[in-house]
Amino acid sequence: QVHLVESGGDLVQPGGSLRLSCVASGLALDAYAIGWFHQAPGKERDGITCISTSEETTWYATSVKGRFTIARDNAKNTAYLIMNKVKPEDTGVYYCATIASCSQFGYLHGNPYWGQGTQVTVSP
Repeated sequence: QVHLVESGGDLVQPGGSLRLSCVASGLALDAYAIGWFHQAPGKERDGITCISTSEETTWYATSVKGRFTIARDNAKNTAYLIMNKVKPEDTGVYYCATIASCSQFGYLHGNPYWGQGTQVTVSP
């Protein structure tokens, strides 16, 4: 059975940093491109970044470019989202997912496996 488990969400002040983790079991994560998605309160879930299987290619939404970094450690079957200079609008639930592909222009959903999400709250 496939599981993706996110962790690392917390209450953080504006301008602060967080590192989210996504640990996979039941599959070899290195066979999949990975995406991180953000669902703000009352809004739809949006893709914000992705990374290819080989780590050669990443894509970032304009809202997070220059502040967030996606990474993966295939040996640990884990993906990361490093969040710097967070803003109140970054508040929400963050999900990782396996996706069909990631290019410099964006990602293709495919038929992803999803984690359960981790809550990030940015507030003074």
